[in-house]
Amino acid sequence: MTRLLALPAALALAAVAWAADVVVVEDWTQPKLGARGIPAGWQGQSWGSPKYDLTVVDNAGHRVLHLRSENEGSTISRDIKGKVDLKQTPILEWSWKAVVLPKGGDSRRKATDDQAAQIYVSWPRFPESVRSRIIGYVWDTTAPAGLVAPSEKTGTVTYIIVRSGTADLGRWVTERRNVVEDFKKIYGEAPDHPGAVSIAIDSNDTNSLAESFMGPIVFKRQ
Repeated sequence: MTRLLALPAALALAAVAWAADVVVVEDWTQPKLGARGIPAGWQGQSWGSPKYDLTVVDNAGHRVLHLRSENEGSTISRDIKGKVDLKQTPILEWSWKAVVLPKGGDSRRKATDDQAAQIYVSWPRFPESVRSRIIGYVWDTTAPAGLVAPSEKTGTVTYIIVRSGTADLGRWVTERRNVVEDFKKIYGEAPDHPGAVSIAIDSNDTNSLAESFMGPIVFKRQ
């Protein structure tokens, strides 16, 4: 009897330890396979004319989000206020695959500020439109990987070019970023807890096409 009671207790402790080590933002298991538009648990943007050409699809037995864009931009966000402690889980990990890059896209210029795949971490501050701090990890068409550049279109966003060009096009890639270190390099101080994570795709500035896939998104201890 003692052993039988100990097993659930051990499992409960393991679950607590796992929760402390990994915070799942999204793994796409809750939306129905084939679900289109804004996935459950996410919110759409409040600007522009997004088409939200988004579909939950199967990828080798795992669900992922398929994003497509034709001369438009679509951004979805998930509230993570109070859910992520960057002192405990500073590593943002996600997997993505770019299939079509917006022609001539370049995050360094306002006129060509389009990317096939983007993931943002946000720290809202009032008034949000001018004081929020947002780091955008992007797969760019032409801006070189490793570049850190403020967006010329949105003053609250700083881009970090994680991938660039066609070298890894059509291939799943897993990324890991230390959000705390990235924030310190950009803003010169340690970050508070983030308020939201966003996913985006856009092709409106280049009047072109873009297509990508987004896999699981998590914060990890290391």
